[in-house]
Amino acid sequence: MDLLAILLQVANDLAPLAKLGAGFGAGIAAIGAGIGIGQIGRSTVESIARQPEAVGDIRSNMIVAAALIEGAAFLAIVVCLLIVLGVGA
Repeated sequence: MDLLAILLQVANDLAPLAKLGAGFGAGIAAIGAGIGIGQIGRSTVESIARQPEAVGDIRSNMIVAAALIEGAAFLAIVVCLLIVLGVGA
């Protein structure tokens, strides 16, 4: 039996664990994004309270930062879902 066949058998045996890990990964990505956006919101409210005249600049920077966090979280969740669904296998 060649090495490739052995590795494929081991990968096939560990597929349920990979799906479990992907599920946890998707959950952690969603939780991390929620925490990150919460921190952005808190900091934005504090900044606006300190400098109300800069509300436009602060708000636009907040939206850009939140969009970057959402994009990274969405990418992580999509990758985890692709692993769970077995796309590309």
